[in-house]
Amino acid sequence: MTELRRGEVRANGLRFATLEMGDGPLVLCLHGFPDHARSFRHQLPVLAKAGFRAVAPYMRGYAPSDAPADGPYQSAALAEDAAAMVHALGYERAALLGHDWGAVAAYGAAILAPDRVSRLVTAAVPHGPALPTAFLTSYEQQRRSWYMFFFQTPLAEMALAHDNFRFVERLWSDWSPGWAWPAEEMAALQETFAQPGVASAALAYYRHTFNPALQHAQLATQQARIQMEAVPTPTLFFHGALDGCIGVDLADGMSALFPAGLETVIVPDAGHFVHQERPDIINAKLLAFIAPLRDV
Repeated sequence: MTELRRGEVRANGLRFATLEMGDGPLVLCLHGFPDHARSFRHQLPVLAKAGFRAVAPYMRGYAPSDAPADGPYQSAALAEDAAAMVHALGYERAALLGHDWGAVAAYGAAILAPDRVSRLVTAAVPHGPALPTAFLTSYEQQRRSWYMFFFQTPLAEMALAHDNFRFVERLWSDWSPGWAWPAEEMAALQETFAQPGVASAALAYYRHTFNPALQHAQLATQQARIQMEAVPTPTLFFHGALDGCIGVDLADGMSALFPAGLETVIVPDAGHFVHQERPDIINAKLLAFIAPLRDV
């Protein structure tokens, strides 16, 4: 079956709305910012046709999924969401496909619950100390990451929402220069951000990252683990050569943190939203990487 289905799954104490296609081994597709489940519109049908069940949830805080007012929105919570969704969808193990914050959640899930993650495919955000180090030492990355620091201020809510979330459109332009996205996709994304609670939740991801006082004490151990430990899962990583959000140079030197193997693919003529910009390259590599899961 290859028709698009809307559904929901209850996991880690929250209700997650989903888009899904196909039947077979599970591929859980986790989106980032500023984005939503439609981010994987090019991957869902391809995965379904290849014999997989591809499920893209709206991440916590992104309507129509639940948006807990008090969080947590730190990366450990996102990782626990992903691991819990695998079991809640009726599977023991799954492949995870994560972009941006979804990549962070996928790395964390593989570390916290390695028995639930069979293959890992991530895009745009590397794992390890390179990015947090760059926040301190790299002017180029500090300039790219200005929005993260701006999001710590009380002005951010108004700026993000101004002119029908024009801010989101400008980020897409800056992060994926030259990409002519479909107008209807931007309209759908702006509609998601206009839903009650979504903008505040999206900002909370960054605020909980940079302000330890907002992080929940019961997640302290998990938070430390996903920040320090290696990823014990075979991993395929994509990064756009023109990424205006996370410098492509930060993908260097990751292999030591992936003892089960890491393949890095730098995609030419693509920016931050590499899986949307060059689905031809991403889908071919993705299917080849997860093909053995159909035989398990």
